[in-house]
Amino acid sequence: MNFRFGIAVALLASLIAAPCLAASPSSQSVAAAASSHSGTSARKHHRVVIQVSENDPKIMNLALNNAENLTKFYEQAGETVQIEIVAYGPGLNMVRSDTSPVKDRLAALGGHLKHVTFSGCGNTMENQSKQESKNISLLPEVRVVPTGIARIVELEEQGWTYIRP
Repeated sequence: MNFRFGIAVALLASLIAAPCLAASPSSQSVAAAASSHSGTSARKHHRVVIQVSENDPKIMNLALNNAENLTKFYEQAGETVQIEIVAYGPGLNMVRSDTSPVKDRLAALGGHLKHVTFSGCGNTMENQSKQESKNISLLPEVRVVPTGIARIVELEEQGWTYIRP
């Protein structure tokens, strides 16, 4: 009889507690309500690094499309985004002043997307300069980083989202 009484009490307690739990607001909705009532809503900020390591105009244009689409999406959502496109290895051709198949598009994007940074790998520049027996220069919108892959690792360690089109 004690066993049955214990089961009945436990069942009754769960039935009584269930509606209370279902009716209680989640901590997320409480925080959202508090934020909206205080008049200060924090704008979410996104940081994205995009790798370009192939000498393929389709990949290069896809990386640029990603940057434009992310910018548009987050602006419409009232959020901000910071993007860095890192080119290295065969992908350095994207940002070279003598070989870039997307140089006009890079110039246009660099002019109106101030939160997008273009980086080119210094190691790749040096290796390509030796192989081609000439000095390699990058487009004016592009900054040199010592090592492209190390730059991506650094950004990921800082919490950036990694994308490789």
